[in-house]
Amino acid sequence: MTAALASLPLALSKNDIATYISALFVVYTIMILLNILISFVPRMPYSPTLRAVLDFITESTDPYLNVFRSFMRPIGGGGFAFDLSPILALIVLGLAEGIVVGALR
Repeated sequence: MTAALASLPLALSKNDIATYISALFVVYTIMILLNILISFVPRMPYSPTLRAVLDFITESTDPYLNVFRSFMRPIGGGGFAFDLSPILALIVLGLAEGIVVGALR
C-alpha cells in the first residue's frame, strides 16, 4: 500500500494550476457565447429549471459584458440593434487568459 501512495503527487505543479485556470476561462467564454445565443431567442418557454439556468448565465456574465457596453453602444436602433460589445469582451478575455496562463507555464 505504501508503494501506491508513493506514486501519488504530493502537491500541485504550476502546470496543473495553469490548466485549471485555463479551463475556467474556457467555461466563462462558453457562458458568454450562451448569453449571446440567449439574446437571439425572443421568448423562452417557461420552465423553472430552464429559467434558473438562464438567469445564472446572464447574472454571471452581464457584469463583465456591461463594462464593455458602457463605452460601446449597439449599432442600429429599435429592436434590431446589434451589440458588438461581447466580441470585444471575448477578445479581452482571450488576451487575459494568454497572459495569466502564460505566466504560470
